[in-house]
Amino acid sequence: MHFKKSINHGSFYIQGLRSFKDTVPKNVKKILNKKGYIYSDIISNWNYLVGSKISKVSYPKSFKPIGNNSPGILILRVQRGNEIDVEYSKSEIMNKINSHFGYKIINKINFETFEVKFKSKKNINYSISNKSKNRFLKSINHIKNEKVKNSLLKLTKHFK
Repeated sequence: MHFKKSINHGSFYIQGLRSFKDTVPKNVKKILNKKGYIYSDIISNWNYLVGSKISKVSYPKSFKPIGNNSPGILILRVQRGNEIDVEYSKSEIMNKINSHFGYKIINKINFETFEVKFKSKKNINYSISNKSKNRFLKSINHIKNEKVKNSLLKLTKHFK
């Protein structure tokens, strides 16, 4: 391996193979140094770490490291009405995540609630005028493909 010292820049360059950390851009290094890989690993293994029951009603929003070598805070988004279930399994979640990484990475878990809005599809009523319905039927009759024609006729029966 050949070393070359640059007088202009005050640093030296290594010719040949380089380590991975030297090839990563500076912005990515900052994210990785702030423990960004922990958050992505928690997200990718969330169902495995907490179980299917809790993963259906919650997901990790962010991870905030407190210091370089100290554990951080995990912020979870929890569906409204399921806060108690997740609160009771809080210590279990911390233990599983810490054991997954092999050292104490999470010190505290905070919760934020969100509400799920469901739309009922059964109460939707479609209304159309008779004039428009007759116009659609005439244009459907000109279609040559029988499968498309039959499916469109079934669709018009649902209009009132």
